[in-house]
Amino acid sequence: MPQGSNYVVGVPNEIKTHESRVALIPVGVEELTRAGHKVLIQSGAGQGSGISDEQYRQHGADIVASAADVWRHADLIVKVKEPLPIEWPLMRPGQIVFTFFHFAADESLTRAVMQSGITAIAYETIRDDKGRLPLLTPMSEVAGRMSIQEGAKFLERPFEGRGILLGGVPGVLPAHVVILGGGVVGANAAKVAAGLGANVTILDINLDRLRYLDDVMPRNVTTLYSDRHNILDSLTRADLLIGAILIPGARAPHLVRREDLKRMPPRAVIIDVAIDQGGCVETSRPTTHSQPTFLVDEVLHYCVTNMPGAVGRTSTYALTNVTLPYVLELARKGLERALIENAALRQGVNIHQGKVTNPAVAATFGLECAAV
Repeated sequence: MPQGSNYVVGVPNEIKTHESRVALIPVGVEELTRAGHKVLIQSGAGQGSGISDEQYRQHGADIVASAADVWRHADLIVKVKEPLPIEWPLMRPGQIVFTFFHFAADESLTRAVMQSGITAIAYETIRDDKGRLPLLTPMSEVAGRMSIQEGAKFLERPFEGRGILLGGVPGVLPAHVVILGGGVVGANAAKVAAGLGANVTILDINLDRLRYLDDVMPRNVTTLYSDRHNILDSLTRADLLIGAILIPGARAPHLVRREDLKRMPPRAVIIDVAIDQGGCVETSRPTTHSQPTFLVDEVLHYCVTNMPGAVGRTSTYALTNVTLPYVLELARKGLERALIENAALRQGVNIHQGKVTNPAVAATFGLECAAV
């Protein structure tokens, strides 16, 4: 694998349904080319985020016609979403692919990446020295805020919801929003829901986190310890349920079972943000922006796996703000040195040379876990 000025960084179009994000913006191209690297951008890659081929070209990128051209020549592929089956044959041994993978939700993808021989560095498992997930955080912020925006819309009767205005009006109660998980997604969802006037309950198992949220949230947000009893009790009042559970690298646990849905009001709405990791509601299954919802037992489910893709311009800039330093480090140092010198980046390696290196992914599929 080349290092230094010989590195070729490639950005193919995102082909997931209604995915409008792009993994590199013009300033990133400029930084890479100034450092002596070559950048290949597939024509149209930035269109969904309002970035033209000409803007990339002006900052030093080479625009290529096809994804195959990008994958064939790039040493480092930078993406937003996981490679889809049509892209699997394009992956080459020794190549680095840097993107969101969410392996625990997709065994077929996991095995395809193992067979390809690439090094898969997953945004969602890079962890800094304070235990935070810096590359997942901005997309969690977007998804958390969007969950209320989407929930408010799908509570409307024309979208098959209960016909409830989230914030109510004078003389009429507002909606009750229940949020499972008090992390970045949950906190952002609560902030928006509370700002619109809803009554909000956040459930989490981390009491220190609940104390913090209790201090910073407005008075219409209540914190509650997350156990089976409290979840079931909260469901009876939930007009809108937000699934915001995350166990880094692993499948989300099913905190809401199918039989629990009967406790919810008819045409209540579930927004399962955890669907990227398999979902925290048993009846959840992946959906798309073109067909975002489905009904199970008179409860409307929204389980779009790339929620931030709907607001591509905001999401692209938020994501590339945090990914670019890692891209620059990989290109400047090469894989081996970058992983030795950057512990956070090392934790991002999920699969390397055919072997799973993330313990949570290995445990999910009963595979051996190798050292990076």
